[in-house]
Amino acid sequence: MPPKDRAHENGAVLVGRHTQIECLSAVVQDLTDGRGAVLEVTGEPGIGKTVLLGLLAERAAEAGALVARAHAAIGTTQPGQVIREVLDALEVRDSPIARELGAGADAEVRSILGRWASRRGGVLVLDNVHLYDEQSTRLIAQLVRTPPPGPFVLALAHRPRQSGPVLREVLEHGVEIGSVIRLAPSSLDLRAISTLLGNGGSHTDTSPHAFRSSAGDHAYTVWRASTAPVVDDTYAEQLHAASGGNPRMLRILVAARWDPDEWPLSAGPDRDGMLREAGSVVTELDSLTADGVLSVQAAAVLGDPFLPDEVAAVSDLGLERTLSAFTELVEADLIRPLSWGGGYVFRHPVLGHVALEHASPSLRVNAHRRALDLLTTRGASALRRARQAEHLVGAGGAEARQVLVEGAAEAMPKSPAAAARWLRLALDHLPAGERISAPRVVLVLDHCRALSAVGRLQEARSLVHDLLRHQSDLSEDLRLSAYAVCGELERLLGRHQEADAVVRTALDLVPRPLPVPLPAPAAELITAYGRVQLFRGAYGEARDVVREAAEAARAVGPAVPYLRALGALGDTQLGLLPEAVAEVTECARIVDALPDASAVTMPDVLAMLGCAELFQERFHDAYRHLERGLQATTGATRRLIRINQLVALCHLDELTGRLESLCRRAGEAELLARMSGADEAAGIAMILRATGLLWTRPRRDTGRLLELAGDGLSLALRKRGWRAAVAVGLRAHAQFIGGDAAGCLRTLVEEGGPRLQRLLRAWQPALLALACDAALRCGDIDAARDWARAGEVVAEQLGLPLQQQHVRRARAAIHAAEGEHRLAAELFHEAAESFRRAGLPVEHAWTLVTGAPSVHAAHGTQEALEWLDMAGQAARACGAQRIREEAARVRTLLPASFAANGAAVAAAHDASARATVVLLTEREREIAELAAGGKRTKEIAEQLFLSTRTVETHLGRIYRKLDISSRAALPHALGRVVHRPTV
Repeated sequence: MPPKDRAHENGAVLVGRHTQIECLSAVVQDLTDGRGAVLEVTGEPGIGKTVLLGLLAERAAEAGALVARAHAAIGTTQPGQVIREVLDALEVRDSPIARELGAGADAEVRSILGRWASRRGGVLVLDNVHLYDEQSTRLIAQLVRTPPPGPFVLALAHRPRQSGPVLREVLEHGVEIGSVIRLAPSSLDLRAISTLLGNGGSHTDTSPHAFRSSAGDHAYTVWRASTAPVVDDTYAEQLHAASGGNPRMLRILVAARWDPDEWPLSAGPDRDGMLREAGSVVTELDSLTADGVLSVQAAAVLGDPFLPDEVAAVSDLGLERTLSAFTELVEADLIRPLSWGGGYVFRHPVLGHVALEHASPSLRVNAHRRALDLLTTRGASALRRARQAEHLVGAGGAEARQVLVEGAAEAMPKSPAAAARWLRLALDHLPAGERISAPRVVLVLDHCRALSAVGRLQEARSLVHDLLRHQSDLSEDLRLSAYAVCGELERLLGRHQEADAVVRTALDLVPRPLPVPLPAPAAELITAYGRVQLFRGAYGEARDVVREAAEAARAVGPAVPYLRALGALGDTQLGLLPEAVAEVTECARIVDALPDASAVTMPDVLAMLGCAELFQERFHDAYRHLERGLQATTGATRRLIRINQLVALCHLDELTGRLESLCRRAGEAELLARMSGADEAAGIAMILRATGLLWTRPRRDTGRLLELAGDGLSLALRKRGWRAAVAVGLRAHAQFIGGDAAGCLRTLVEEGGPRLQRLLRAWQPALLALACDAALRCGDIDAARDWARAGEVVAEQLGLPLQQQHVRRARAAIHAAEGEHRLAAELFHEAAESFRRAGLPVEHAWTLVTGAPSVHAAHGTQEALEWLDMAGQAARACGAQRIREEAARVRTLLPASFAANGAAVAAAHDASARATVVLLTEREREIAELAAGGKRTKEIAEQLFLSTRTVETHLGRIYRKLDISSRAALPHALGRVVHRPTV
């Protein structure tokens, strides 16, 4: 029997190596059966060749075979040295062959190895064969051509770029004719990277502890350092790209505490950790000649890509010596030529960072100084020059400081963490002078913006508040900018009242009517003012000034996209749909005309535009703009904007039936929001994840998921902003899906107001329809009619087609409750078809299931069964397990289904009902009997001296225990047991 799979015990590199491990197991099994093999393990440096050889040796030894190993180090040059070491290991020290590897040595070595392996089987493991001396390599090539017979395995690992032509040729021929087994482990895939990061568990984990997620859950992993990035699915994707899937490079980056926002400018803040993990790379560097070391360090200073003449200038070696050093570096596979332009790059970018950190401080300073002079002379970008200047700012004076400021401006859109670092350096090295000089204030404000982009809000807030202490010393423009930055930071921190006070104070400084063209500081302030009011749920207070500012900024102004997107989302929030649609159309026209390089610099514009399109039912456009903006954000960069993007995409995913994506994105959004202190967003993400799991998970998980949604609402309500109102509707929806109709109604009314007027205007028709459905389930048809009438009025005012369909479905449910099944079936059909055409499979399937009983009553069993079949197909396609279960339940309730199954089904149902009712407490059985007998909630409460809320709570539990969805199903569920006469 082959040894057990212990891939995870042999180092992280074996994660994702199942194919290779299976091959090794087969080789060991053949060995125990008396058959040998030649095994070649080939691939890039760091890909895991040595670990695979180690696993083979371990398994062969466990199987009882003999194992001999040889590992060449850099600098092993004595002829025949490796083969002699092998013979020493076999204790063949006195044989003439061990002393002199002359002619005929290959046959003698083959004979010795054959005798050694003949007893119990033998495995000769040769690592780093590309470093072997020529004589040893020749003997190994002969062994590959003609291995010893019997139970002998020759396993060798090498780097094909550095191996000699003789070895490569014989191995290639062996692979072609089938005498050599080649293992070429490829780069690790994303799943393997996620596993290594501890993020291998899906965000849709169904284990009980995964339902209540937090920053400490096992399903997510975060670095322990307080300023370290979030390790989520996006981080894993980025780290996968940065490491190239190479296990060694991955370990080095992890040891350096890699930050995606700093890459590729930096491998991470932990220099010592990186060098410890990069021991093998350091060994490669130390083996170079003096010119090779100097050239590789100069190349590291310049960064990829680099030219020989640039390296020659920075290293001060001269071009001829540099070209000779490049030959050495290429042969060592440390650098590789590009296919165009005559440039070179490191084999992997990590090598450059290791080489730079391994250099002496004095060499680095001198090299950075020469590099900055060279790049300045050649007119290089500010980004490349700033990379040099940050190492010189302490001694470089005003020139290096100015380069950092220019580099920060260039880095801000994509690398705000680098911008923040460079601006901090520039601030720290300003000459002593006035504390509130204009240049310093500009730098401080830019620094605050960069800190905000990477989520360091409290740090930025402290800086801008310190500025405002001296506001009387600021110019009017600088004062407006400072107030704008301060107001935005207060809003991002969830301090809505403080944010409102700050921006209102500054708004009084802006002349009215607004000047044309609108100055940039005034545009920034008005944008901040509008966003503050938007997230307070009071955009109406800012609407006029935002619209005026959009006109005053002129069509070509840089502030126009921000103001247009803000106006589009704000008008949508207010329910001013004709104006909002026009704003969205205009904003989309502006944004869509931008090249990607410009569009990705404004992810907040794309986020606001995408949200407005979501609420306006323009789902395709919403996906397009939100995902375009998502490209410019990560778990570390523009984290707060990313949270908004993810939450909006979660809404879209639920609507369009991408439930797996919904759960994944909601998990990432929750983690980011918790780590950023964004309670409202974290709460919404929790509710959305609970909703996705309610649709996709078995009913037994309902209680835990409803509890998760409740926790999410509590978190969102800590800050009474616009997102809290959104959370109320989402939580009520989750309660309805989970069978708690009474709780759904209570949430809507208590948090949304008697007519749900405090909830999002664009979604009010659907929420009023939800209240109607919940009232029907609670047996209150009069209240249901009131909710439906209110929904119809608002739907007519808004004119949103799908909102109207939600209300139409609610009206159909009322007709069904009143016994008007033909009319109900017609309305259910219209709503279902509208949802299907709009690409909303969950709503389509749910409508079909809900309407099937009316279709049965109006058109017969066959058509009802067809509706249920269609619902099942749609639900299966998007993974909505709950809808499939509901369709199956409704199918069993159709009279024809019972007749088809006969008395056996009835008996089984009777037994099931008896078993289920036993689960009810005495009080629950009492309330269930009264409700089944037609008593209304208020009547039950009066009879039992309970509050109506207590009765509703009991009824919610009863429905879940009996696996029913409404009061109307109680007689059927209880009648055979509770009302059966006692024999």
